Amino acid sequence: QVQLVESGGGLVQAGESLRLSCAASGRTFSNAMGWFRQAPGKEREFVAAISWNGIGTYYADSVKGRFTISRDNAKNTVYLQMNSLKPEDTAVYYCALDRNSFISTGWGDYTYWGQGTQVTVSS
Repeated sequence: QVQLVESGGGLVQAGESLRLSCAASGRTFSNAMGWFRQAPGKEREFVAAISWNGIGTYYADSVKGRFTISRDNAKNTVYLQMNSLKPEDTAVYYCALDRNSFISTGWGDYTYWGQGTQVTVSS
């Protein structure tokens, strides 16, 4: 079994930064990891993903150039550095474990999910 626990969310003003962390328990170093988000009244959407070894990354167009995903397999932790935040980034952010070692963008490829952390960006 794998458990994922997100932290680092909060309330910030537009233009500021936040770093989300996702601490995993269990075997995760051979799997890709991803971040998704869900705003009120909207479907859950892909944000970013990273391959098992951290070499490959992929971002949604809406966050490309502002967000950076990284991982530390020794600490079983994945990070999402979010810079130049916008009000439209407001959502609950979820960390997820991919069933594969390579990157996926569809939520159906992810087998374990965290409980989510709220990010609110005021204008």
